[in-house]
Amino acid sequence: MDYAIILGGGKGLRMGTDIPKQFLPVGGIPILMRTIRRFREYSDALKIILVLPESQQDYWRKLCEEYDFREDYQIANGGETRFHSISNGLALIPDDAEGVVAVHDGVRPFPSVEVIRRCYDTARRTGSAVPVTPVIETLRHVTPAQPEGVTVPRGDYRLVQTPQAFDIQLHKRAYRQPYNDGFTDDASVVEAYFNFQHSTFNIELSRITLVEGNRENIKITTPFDLKIAEVLAEHDKEDDK
Repeated sequence: MDYAIILGGGKGLRMGTDIPKQFLPVGGIPILMRTIRRFREYSDALKIILVLPESQQDYWRKLCEEYDFREDYQIANGGETRFHSISNGLALIPDDAEGVVAVHDGVRPFPSVEVIRRCYDTARRTGSAVPVTPVIETLRHVTPAQPEGVTVPRGDYRLVQTPQAFDIQLHKRAYRQPYNDGFTDDASVVEAYFNFQHSTFNIELSRITLVEGNRENIKITTPFDLKIAEVLAEHDKEDDK
């Protein structure tokens, strides 16, 4: 059985609105609903877990009534950090479950179905799948000692997206680690677990598998992102005709 944990937390401070960004409409429906539906497009059998702060759950239920949103999913309470929120989502997956779990940002409503499928299929083979895209702009590495920076080869870098998919048992074990603020995404949590296992038990260090993402899979955090999202939503409508 495969699962998807969709993170719906966020206050929308950079968006400059009173409404959390995941509830803002794009193409006529709230962002979070659009995201959940994209995963449902991938699979009717997928078990979806939506992680929301308790303080936002009543508002979400009202939105579901307003938009007649009837998709099948479970709700987990949001935690103090992303790490703790994902831990709460993982707790709803049975401890003996087998399959793949993917973690996705709720404010990324445009992962292609092909990318979602690629992540699940790859994680089934290798234990992990993290979608990435090439860096298309020049990069400079800036430090306090060298504030003017130095150009670095952009071909050595990738932009990381979600969904990030992992073997369920691997992911559950990784999230039993103590939290640290170096955990910026699921890949960093799993890599820390690999490193711990390697240093403690002297086993071969495992690696994260990278897969091709899609550029439309933007994270909506600013008013500018929202404008781009409206264009992408209109493009989706044209594709559906």
